[in-house]
Amino acid sequence: MGKRYILLLFTAVAMFCLCGCKVETKDGNEKIRDIEFTVLGEDNIPEELKQIVDEKKEKEFKMTYQDNGFLYICVGYGRQETGGYSITVNDLYLTGNSIYVDTNLIGPGPENRDLYHVQEKDSASYPYVILKIEYMDKSVVFD
Repeated sequence: MGKRYILLLFTAVAMFCLCGCKVETKDGNEKIRDIEFTVLGEDNIPEELKQIVDEKKEKEFKMTYQDNGFLYICVGYGRQETGGYSITVNDLYLTGNSIYVDTNLIGPGPENRDLYHVQEKDSASYPYVILKIEYMDKSVVFD
């Protein structure tokens, strides 16, 4: 009976050791939910933010600005040789650790580029987008 008890105890210990416990932790980068946002027109940008953007618009920039319970996410694409550009917001969502934003600059087609050069003497443009969301104490990841 002693050998049986030892064999049974050995088998139980072996099974316990072979059974692993799996601990899963989320790294916080998975999408939790989309974030509602407003694209601001020139007239709706807070004055201080407008001045900052005006100083930065010559070059590409990505920045945030906080004011009165709102977070402003700003993406600028720098000086472009012509007008006719637009910016799409591909994604804006919340993860466990951050706010993720993905925008894209869309230029005028080749047939329209010449049109923009002809119509305006100085045809350069400085496309940027400002997204207004409710303030969240999260870092913003730009893609």
